[in-house]
Amino acid sequence: MNLEALLAARLAVALEAVAGEPVDPVVRASQHADFQSGAALALARKLGRAPRQIAAEVAARADLAGLAEAEISGPGFLNLTVADDVLVALLAEPVAPPPVEPQRVVIDYSGPNVAKELHVGHLRSTIIGDALARLFTWAGHDVVRVNHLGDWGTQFGMLIEHMADLAPKRALSGPSGELSLSDLTAFYRQARVKFDGDDDFRTRARLRVVALQSGDGPTRQMWQRLVEQSERSFVADYDRLGITLGAADFAGESSYQDQLASVLDELTAKGLVVESEGALCAFPAGFTGRDGEPFPLIVRKSDGGFGYAATDLAALRHRTRDLKGDRLLYVVGAPQSMHFQMVFAVGRDAGWLGDAATAEHISFGSILGADGKMLKSRSGETIKLADLLDEADARATAPAVGIGAIKYADLSADRRGDYVFDWDRMLATTGNTGPYLQYAVARIRSVLRKAVAEPGPVVLGDPAERRLALALLGLEPVVAAAIEHCEPHRLAVHLHEVAAAFSTFYERCPIQSSPSRVALTARTGDSLRLGLDLLGIPLPEVM
Repeated sequence: MNLEALLAARLAVALEAVAGEPVDPVVRASQHADFQSGAALALARKLGRAPRQIAAEVAARADLAGLAEAEISGPGFLNLTVADDVLVALLAEPVAPPPVEPQRVVIDYSGPNVAKELHVGHLRSTIIGDALARLFTWAGHDVVRVNHLGDWGTQFGMLIEHMADLAPKRALSGPSGELSLSDLTAFYRQARVKFDGDDDFRTRARLRVVALQSGDGPTRQMWQRLVEQSERSFVADYDRLGITLGAADFAGESSYQDQLASVLDELTAKGLVVESEGALCAFPAGFTGRDGEPFPLIVRKSDGGFGYAATDLAALRHRTRDLKGDRLLYVVGAPQSMHFQMVFAVGRDAGWLGDAATAEHISFGSILGADGKMLKSRSGETIKLADLLDEADARATAPAVGIGAIKYADLSADRRGDYVFDWDRMLATTGNTGPYLQYAVARIRSVLRKAVAEPGPVVLGDPAERRLALALLGLEPVVAAAIEHCEPHRLAVHLHEVAAAFSTFYERCPIQSSPSRVALTARTGDSLRLGLDLLGIPLPEVM
């Protein structure tokens, strides 16, 4: 049950009667009462009346009998204290998802490149996207996970040609039979050096791209091996990190290649592309360059090739027309914001997006080192995800603790901001950390094992019991808000508040022989386990 929504609904009727039109009650949790409404202050100027006078009339008109007591506070706030028996009755109900109108939600996240190892730069998209997929699924939406792989383009002609130079056997299998992704990453670096400094190799690499795109058998076979080996490696890393992406969720750029021409034809027929300096471009309204001139989204380049904008447009059309997505979420870093705004604008102009389907760029900031710069290894190289997880295992008391620390550090702050990667802070068992929440669950397990009383009816006598009850009942509105705004940190913050409320309750209230307190403890454990699972944070057996 969403207490905020229930109180808001009761106040809304009274506010409309006072104002003569619908008014947002603005009900929020408060330190001065259980909840507080500041709607009267916003109405004061419009109605030409004192806010306290408005608040008094709203309180008199609102149907709060048996639900809550209202008290006017300060300049005109309405403080609301929920009746104990209401809290007790709601606690007796099982934890349930917020009511929603089910949608098909397509979530694009992680998006690594074939033949390159997952690294720290993939961490935020992967963790945030997976938390959103879990949240939307639990709420009852039909979630389609999409891992948009970079598996096409010039770099593969370069890599395959270099592998062919090494001889076919070495190209297709390593000394132990199968190339590792680390091998492929090294090959790519070697190929890049050759491409930049060897004219003959550069020509051959470009011809290899043509062979790949035209379906040449041996070239396609080598490319397919690269893709398959990369996908196996990605899935192994996802499993280790506790990510729900699987092999069936991969959708490489290559899968859209046969759709690019028809996308261009459709946009051309709708008058959405024009020629500009030999390229075919869309110019969605509202986008200009530094010179003030309209800024292009290049659909087909001047050499006749298609770039990633065309691939993204094809993917957008596919997700709306073929996957029947109602809400499309793109969990991609903030630097791509303008690109996606332009792709979505063209999608709306083409009729792929609109009332039936929406698209959102779920942007996020960067992971920084202690120096405030992008997180790198001591040698200045990008940190491999596998190496990061190895270090987590070495530092933490258990693998689940290390994984939980990494994921919670990412999810506990607003995704739009940067955050500093600090092992000592992340692994601390106090403060707003993953291990603190994991420890809270472990403590609850221990308390329940030792309890001599069975769970019974809840009685709210001590203020700590009441505070914990209110925190537990805040789960539904928090999950609803996290889903609406695609902000997992709202749930992470709430779980910390629940754990902190339980800590105070644990210190003040003897539990083991009290049926009421055992019931509150059990409910707390259920809520924390559920919330952590929705964020993808594992729980160790013991701590």
